[in-house]
Amino acid sequence: LLHEEPAAPWTVASLAGRAGVSRATLAKRFTDLVGEPPLTYLTRWRMTLAADLLTEREAATVAEVARAVGYSDAFAFSAAFKRTRGISPSAYRRTATSPPPQPAGTPRPGIAFK
Repeated sequence: LLHEEPAAPWTVASLAGRAGVSRATLAKRFTDLVGEPPLTYLTRWRMTLAADLLTEREAATVAEVARAVGYSDAFAFSAAFKRTRGISPSAYRRTATSPPPQPAGTPRPGIAFK
């Protein structure tokens, strides 16, 4: 469900209801199988999707990416992204889309060395 509808307003209760188990059962089984609670996993999954969108859709604003992964507030999304990724969405986009650094002494295209 989390992968099929990552932007849905999930709660443990709504996940449990869709799975046909109690909240406690869902939380315990999910944590036992996945290694982290369901909503922690959902946040990481959303941030993975957001990172992909930030690099694949350079014209999309941070607010548009936030909405695509389930956040109605760009500020809350930015805080969650920075908390999980250690970098703001805008900085991530800049570093992910910039060319890789050249090793020292490697000529760059358009620059002539004598």
